[in-house]
Amino acid sequence: MKIKSVEALLYKWTGPVKTDDTIFATPLSILPFQEDAQAPFRFFSWLVVRITTNDGVVGLGNAGLSPDITKQVVDNKLTPLLEGENPLNTDYLFEKMYRSTIAYGRKGSVLAAISAIDIALWDIKGKVTGQPVFMLMGGRTKDQIPAYYSRLYTRDLEKLEKEAYTYKKQGFKGMKLRCGYPMRDGLKGLRKNVEMVRVVRETVGDDVDIMLEAYMGFKLTYAKRFLKELEPYNLRWVEELLIPDEIHNFAKLRSSTDIPISGGEHEFSRYGFHELLQADALDIFQFDTNRVGGFTEAQKICSLAETHGVEVIPHGGQMHNLHVVMSSFASPMAEYFPKTEIEVGNELFWYIFDGEAVAENGHLQLDDNTAGVGLTLKKETELDNFEVIK
Repeated sequence: MKIKSVEALLYKWTGPVKTDDTIFATPLSILPFQEDAQAPFRFFSWLVVRITTNDGVVGLGNAGLSPDITKQVVDNKLTPLLEGENPLNTDYLFEKMYRSTIAYGRKGSVLAAISAIDIALWDIKGKVTGQPVFMLMGGRTKDQIPAYYSRLYTRDLEKLEKEAYTYKKQGFKGMKLRCGYPMRDGLKGLRKNVEMVRVVRETVGDDVDIMLEAYMGFKLTYAKRFLKELEPYNLRWVEELLIPDEIHNFAKLRSSTDIPISGGEHEFSRYGFHELLQADALDIFQFDTNRVGGFTEAQKICSLAETHGVEVIPHGGQMHNLHVVMSSFASPMAEYFPKTEIEVGNELFWYIFDGEAVAENGHLQLDDNTAGVGLTLKKETELDNFEVIK
């Protein structure tokens, strides 16, 4: 079996976008450089990699990180490395791509491109063997996957209370809200963020986990003070308080609090996560399989994490992450974004693929009898609001 072709398909959303009352990312800087602080983190395109073998087996991978740039990497740098290779040699092909791009890669868009290809290769491997990817990665480690609801995007306290109550009634035993107020709002903003947490805790009670996303928006001393104020609310974790390069400060932060500290959404490869382990920087790793290096790297990071007592709870709830969660004892739960109107960009995969797992009573299930990743592309007649660039 040989790789016959590699196609990078860029799906650009051209339909309506909801922008009002949407707080999903805390501003990264105290500098007032942008009126719309959420703008740098919205993305309205998605990359699909389609690999076809010489005997007609098709594998699908994807990347949500800088899809336009990632497409160029796939087309111009990686495709020539893959044509004619055996798609089942996933470890070898990862190393070939990683080492061939190391001078300008290692992280970011290059790793996203490698990830998309690796996911497609594992999809082929699953289809050839007749097994779902999670079975090839170690098998089923749980009857079903507990999911936490990740769309508490409002800072309006009345709406926040109603949404939290709704998600609890739907059976979710965990939910995540965002910091609605940036560091430049000072102590007033800090207290408003704490008030948001208080409202959710009082709404859902003590039997539902609450997570808080800071999206790299704080500095060390401010974050320490913030965590102190959050201690009464028994948070499951606080996420990405600092920018990812501040590994040493994450370690200081973790040693200063009993609240679990999570991160890694913006870290790449087993090498990046080894640095985090060496520093004792995080309690929870939150890589995304379509950024970190695909299934090949995800599997290795999970093994490292489990050895060190670190949990793995991937960023995003798409199928590529669910296979990792299902197959690893290091991973106790999955993030869940339901199908909604387009608001941030996380919703796009619902409009591109068929086969995504839908939560029932706060849990997700994968099918033992669906080979590969389990996704298919929607028909062209269902893509009215997309421009597809080949």
